[in-house]
Amino acid sequence: QVRVVESGGGVVQAGGSLRLSCTTSGRTFSDYAMGWFRQAPGKEREFVSAISWSRGRTYYTDSVKGRFAISRDNAVSTVYLQMNNLKPEGTAVYYCAAEKFKNSDYDKVGWYYWGQGTQVTVSS
Repeated sequence: QVRVVESGGGVVQAGGSLRLSCTTSGRTFSDYAMGWFRQAPGKEREFVSAISWSRGRTYYTDSVKGRFAISRDNAVSTVYLQMNNLKPEGTAVYYCAAEKFKNSDYDKVGWYYWGQGTQVTVSS
């Protein structure tokens, strides 16, 4: 069982920035594709961003392109989501997901491991 833990959420004004972090307990973090999803109240969980395990390719939903950046540091088993120019519609619980050797369907919710989420609130 791989444990996934998010951190870095909080309250920020519109236009501000936050950096989310996600660590896993997996022995070989570099073998795991990592993803970020978010879920606003009353809405379905939606894809935000992902980074592949093999070449570090990155993927974003259109609404965050140019504002969010995902990165990973395999040495410390951590993936980051730098969120800039945050908007009120970005208010949600942000979830980190992990799956070993995942190569497709990054934007689908069928990831194997999930964290408990971290709240991000963007005030207008």
